[in-house]
Amino acid sequence: MSRIVLAAASLALSAGCATTPVSAPRAAAAPDALLLGEVHDNAAGHAARAALLREKIEAGWRPAIAMEQFDTAQQSALDAAMRDCADAVCVIARVAAEKTSWTWDYYQPVIALALQYKLPLHAANLSRAEASKVVKNGFAAALPAELIAHYRLDTLPPDVLAAQETEVRDSHCGALPESLVTPMAKAQIARDVVMAETLRTHATNGVVLIAGNGHVRGDIAVPFWLGRDGLRAQSVGFLEPASSARPFDEVLRIPATERPDPCAGFKAPQPAG
Repeated sequence: MSRIVLAAASLALSAGCATTPVSAPRAAAAPDALLLGEVHDNAAGHAARAALLREKIEAGWRPAIAMEQFDTAQQSALDAAMRDCADAVCVIARVAAEKTSWTWDYYQPVIALALQYKLPLHAANLSRAEASKVVKNGFAAALPAELIAHYRLDTLPPDVLAAQETEVRDSHCGALPESLVTPMAKAQIARDVVMAETLRTHATNGVVLIAGNGHVRGDIAVPFWLGRDGLRAQSVGFLEPASSARPFDEVLRIPATERPDPCAGFKAPQPAG
């Protein structure tokens, strides 16, 4: 069993939840990119992931860290904050105070590690405004032509697009108008590609991605696009007990978080006419 599994298993067991890898870790060679997932509102999962990352860094690994929570347009501000700030609270206040959709307390330990060990911290996500451009007008409205060409986005693999469309329908509880499903699936693909490009660019000494489980899954998300460049990516999903196992290299089970029914606020689309 890998050091990754052992570290997270110890923390999760202390919280009263068994942790089980559903597949063997990849080959002994260190990955170019380590992708660590999350359930966004699960505090136990965030704590387990931070402990896992700290253990690897304290053992001597010095990767760059890329985060979904920061948009690529914020990189200059992030660089300045990492240079000037003494703690993670300052970095977040300087760069992302207006991004209230994230529970920033969960991400402070990761940013603190980057500060403590002077690790490069990279903004990895496409902004919401740029993603909206993809929804309305396609990849070319938001992504550089060379990025579209490199990842061959003009000819998407049908199985990847279909699986992302299923994810979009499910995440909107079947209430999204069908006319929006494919455009929103393409926006999700655009996010994955931007994250993959961030990792590819900074993988020289190893790089870690901090992102939601949907971006970390190996079959249709960031690892899929990294694989087109032959990069070794190891994906670790942090899943609650009721969640079905998705294609990850490792799955770590975390205690469930109580939350309202996510479908309660959706209304089924009305038939036309």
